[in-house]
Amino acid sequence: MPVSTCRLAHISLPNSQMFVSMRPEGIPELEKMLGEPDTFLLFPGLDSVDVAELPQPPRNLLVVDGTWIDARKLVERSPLLSGLPRLGFCPPQPSNYRIRREPAEHCLSTIEAVAYVLSVLEGEQFSPMLGAFTRMVDQQLAFIATRSPSSRHPGRPSPLDRLRRDQDNLLLFFAEAGEIPPLLQWVALRLSTGERFESLLRPPRHLWARASEHLDISPPLEPESWDHARARWAEFVRPTDIGLTWGLHPTEVLRYQGLEMTEPQDLKRFLRNLLNRPLGGVEGLATELGLALPQGRGRPFRRLVALEGVLRATLDGRLRAAKL
Repeated sequence: MPVSTCRLAHISLPNSQMFVSMRPEGIPELEKMLGEPDTFLLFPGLDSVDVAELPQPPRNLLVVDGTWIDARKLVERSPLLSGLPRLGFCPPQPSNYRIRREPAEHCLSTIEAVAYVLSVLEGEQFSPMLGAFTRMVDQQLAFIATRSPSSRHPGRPSPLDRLRRDQDNLLLFFAEAGEIPPLLQWVALRLSTGERFESLLRPPRHLWARASEHLDISPPLEPESWDHARARWAEFVRPTDIGLTWGLHPTEVLRYQGLEMTEPQDLKRFLRNLLNRPLGGVEGLATELGLALPQGRGRPFRRLVALEGVLRATLDGRLRAAKL
């Protein structure tokens, strides 16, 4: 993310390490570190210990970065992370992350949380690392203040016009990994032609019941091998395809499996700006539009149908006019 503070924190701390992954399992260096004694996870919870009550700084301190929803899922789904003792704290003042809205007053950005905890554990010498963070926030606010609707790229098409212009190349997609690696199911739809790609990967036999329940899949859908699915996907995608999905998770799932989409677009972020209101899941928005969603073919397939309906309502003006 352009305004993520995780990388700022990493650059500010010479002895820190940063790992970019959807789960720590499978990264030997990180797995070894998390297995060492006196390793703590900085994450709130009823069982977390206040950082001020620790008799000495921990050997390793792990900080999870992401949206609050994604960070919580990451911790809950990882045996390594969920098994770590947790540290928490009550910040003395609200976040200075004025360009984003935190879900509650006690929530801080990653770099603010790291600076506060290290200051409690080792002294105030970590406070200056917030200088770069404050400067970034001030620059963003100054840019927003000087920007007006009439001065934004005069002569260029609006985001909605660009979406309509590119609709012949839009490839809608969803992917689901769940708790069982690797990628379990991914689906795609080429908007202009209606061509579909649908793949259900074959998990170990003893895990199939759990996988089908997790994905909401009913027989007779037949799973396939990873090699076969990858070959079919290579034949399906085109160089001109513009990936479109809902949120960042599906893109991250595919990227984790080595499947990159060309400049993937986030329809949720686009509609949040267009409608000027927070949005939940794409299925809920599709239901508000009166769309019937299929059951039993997997959550990614159901969300793909919902995404297509929401997108078509956006392109023809129904969604904006309704102001759902």
